[in-house]
Amino acid sequence: MIIIQLAGGLGNQLQQYALYRKFVSMGKEARLDVSWFLLENQKGKVLAERDFELAYFDRLIYETCTKDEKEVLIGSEGIFGKLRRKLLPASVHWFHESGMYHPEIFAFENMYLSGYFACEKYYADILYDLREKIQFPPSDNQLNQQMAEEMKHCPSVSVHIRRGDYLDKENVEMFGNICTDAYYESAIKIMRNEIPNVHFYLFSDDIPYVKKRYIGKEYTIVDINHGKDSFYDMWLMSHCEHNICANSTFSFWGARLNSNENKIMIRPTIHKNSQAFVKEEMEELWKGWHFISPQGELQ
Repeated sequence: MIIIQLAGGLGNQLQQYALYRKFVSMGKEARLDVSWFLLENQKGKVLAERDFELAYFDRLIYETCTKDEKEVLIGSEGIFGKLRRKLLPASVHWFHESGMYHPEIFAFENMYLSGYFACEKYYADILYDLREKIQFPPSDNQLNQQMAEEMKHCPSVSVHIRRGDYLDKENVEMFGNICTDAYYESAIKIMRNEIPNVHFYLFSDDIPYVKKRYIGKEYTIVDINHGKDSFYDMWLMSHCEHNICANSTFSFWGARLNSNENKIMIRPTIHKNSQAFVKEEMEELWKGWHFISPQGELQ
């Protein structure tokens, strides 16, 4: 059995779900482990506490693992499980993601997988199927539907500007100074050059900042969804014809769920400052994407 740990925010949950669906498509017996979202398991996390947002989607198909199924692979959470992992490591079947792409995982038959699995190559061949399964429930806010219709009838580009927790001291070293002003200026310029009469829809967790920086008729600042309804911003991103992403899996999925076959997708060269950009590798692992450096250079 393959068990995939669900963890993190909505974008990460969708990636782990996508990997789960990939294993199912291969005929493997697979399960999701949702225990990370128990409040006691989130203490000390680097980013803010997260909700199990996959539960908001009423058409997702998945099976969760039992406590016993998990313990068979990695042991219990108590003292005996810790001793097993320390003294009998050969009896523990626990894979921890450590690189951009691990093709060896698809040969596993019995393994517990921990990681975020952001690399598109993991599930690129089933994205059409994933778009069918990842269906957002109808929004109670009519403004969402109105804006989605507006996006369909103009050369629309979503622009995701994530600040918020990325500006916290504990996160700047890892995520900061990647999607710089130069990054966005370059991405927006590319879209202007490629798309006549382009219109930009800006999404951000720092609306006051965006309102000060992006002024003009070509910009619409999206400030519709808040709290638990914030996930509808991803739905709106997916209705734009093209997408400019932050170093955020939230906007990666806004672009992935976009069904426009001629879409232009732009992302930063790296997701974290600990990563190194290798052009040939990234073009293979993220086919169809365009990459811009923090200095604003198209790679």
